[in-house]
Amino acid sequence: MKSSMKSLGILNGIVAVALVGFCMSCQFFQKKITEQDYATRWSDMALYITKNTPGNSPTYASRCLGYIGLTMYESVVHSDQTYASMAGQLDSLQSLPMPQPNQKYDWIVALNASQASIIKALYKQTSEINKAQIDSLENALLEVRSKDITDPEITKRSIAYGREVAEKIFEWSKTDGGNEGYFKNFDKKRVYPQKLGGWQPPLYSQSFSRSPLHPDWGKNRTFLVSDHKIAAPKPIPFDSVPQSEYYQQFLAVYRQRNALTQQQKEAAVWWGDDPDETFTPPGHSYYIATLVIKKINPPLIKCAETYARVGIGVADAFVNCWKWKYEFFTERPNTFIPKYIDKFWESFWPDPPFPAFPSGHAIQAAATATVLGNLYGNSITITDDSHVGRKPDGLRNVEFKARTFNALWDVANEVANSRFYGGIHTPMDNNAGLQKGKEIGENINSLIWQKSLYKKE
Repeated sequence: MKSSMKSLGILNGIVAVALVGFCMSCQFFQKKITEQDYATRWSDMALYITKNTPGNSPTYASRCLGYIGLTMYESVVHSDQTYASMAGQLDSLQSLPMPQPNQKYDWIVALNASQASIIKALYKQTSEINKAQIDSLENALLEVRSKDITDPEITKRSIAYGREVAEKIFEWSKTDGGNEGYFKNFDKKRVYPQKLGGWQPPLYSQSFSRSPLHPDWGKNRTFLVSDHKIAAPKPIPFDSVPQSEYYQQFLAVYRQRNALTQQQKEAAVWWGDDPDETFTPPGHSYYIATLVIKKINPPLIKCAETYARVGIGVADAFVNCWKWKYEFFTERPNTFIPKYIDKFWESFWPDPPFPAFPSGHAIQAAATATVLGNLYGNSITITDDSHVGRKPDGLRNVEFKARTFNALWDVANEVANSRFYGGIHTPMDNNAGLQKGKEIGENINSLIWQKSLYKKE
């Protein structure tokens, strides 16, 4: 009884943190903790750290979520003999620690230890308070789980294994080109290519910096070799003639801005996910994965697989997207429209500090919808409440209202359209993003996740 009371005391202490952070509730601790809860609580923590670590960016966050999701999966993959490790399937990841033969493990304890380790390793720049919150969650969940384990050696062995997996994956992460990317977010010395239709630093900027964000991010290693080899999309060539296809792209943005409905304004603001205020666009996709898990309640191994697929999807989406953004270096509507259509025009949402084509929102949302659809089917009804409770956007007269979707691709399409409503992306940006994100997701789905699905007849 004393042990149980102590555990509840620790966990209720974490609830206090939730009032300012990662959305734990008293009701959560008044019921039996399920195996799914262990996975989703760590997702909540990952997003809390993403949101509350200064200097974070969508690019760096996407990378972190890739390694966090993969670590969760690898910490439990050997709990089910039908599942396959990603070692030998991902670029340069040749091997990972194996459980000791003929020894028992508690896989939830292993997952718990692995998540604490990998989040602290990837976000070592976060505050000491945040690190203490990670430790508190790890200890609290371990306290609850350990009361059901009779042999303390199993607990020790499982903790050591989870930490070993996290350490190995973190060491591998250091070689991808994006390690400690938060030290070099904006390149103030970058020389811009001067060309018609070329990107220019925004005057009306979403960021405090007008310098380009992570212009070399596209050189980073992708998780999948096949994702590195995806063919680049092709933007429409610049043309200022009103009848041209290029001009019509921006004219569509201009007309949409002048006809925005309240619902479209709400979508534009909801999916903005400014990294200074939220858990970033890739973090939003990770949150969508949590909503699906809570809807379906799959086994622990499939929860981990879900986060691994989504994490890898958003990570590879951003590497490819940034490679193409700085290859084509295309302008945004705030450059073209005032020059060729209406000199007084201004977008509904401010420009981010990087080129337009293709849309980063669209590509990562499409990758997410593709992997989640493969796991659970596209026709899932979810209600996204991630921003409920935020102070209304007084500048744009928009409140943050929960959004309900009846299909995963409806989410991806609205994410893409939200940037069109915001006036910062043309249809060609979004269409290319959705197409290439789907390709990335399909490559991830083609990995061998379950051995039984690939047995030779």
